[in-house]
Amino acid sequence: MGVLAVSGAQCTCPFGTSPCSLQVTSQLSCLAEGKPIATIQDMQPGANLATFGMCSSLANPTVAAATAAALGVLTPQPCTMVPAGTWIPTNPKIMVGGIPCLTNEATLLCGFGAGTIKMISPGQTKVLV
Repeated sequence: MGVLAVSGAQCTCPFGTSPCSLQVTSQLSCLAEGKPIATIQDMQPGANLATFGMCSSLANPTVAAATAAALGVLTPQPCTMVPAGTWIPTNPKIMVGGIPCLTNEATLLCGFGAGTIKMISPGQTKVLV
């Protein structure tokens, strides 16, 4: 059983140095605890997800280049998260306007740094699905 994610949910990337807040823009009419419920379409860098600070993934070309220039010493670079598709919902039957909603168990893959973005807090605790 998952908890619906809403605007303000906290997300993390295993290669990032800081969590970021999820901002819902895909729909604003369906609410949980007075906050818009997130859908699989809320994954755009800048609009829905800020950066995760510094990226330490060698799959990220800027990190790989900086590390090579530093003679193999891992050199983190600013996060430039690029989603590899939409969020992967765990319960795609719960929908808002025909779009699957997100729960705290959903994941999002970063195509640039190869990280799996997860939620550490859904932003609300009362609506379970």
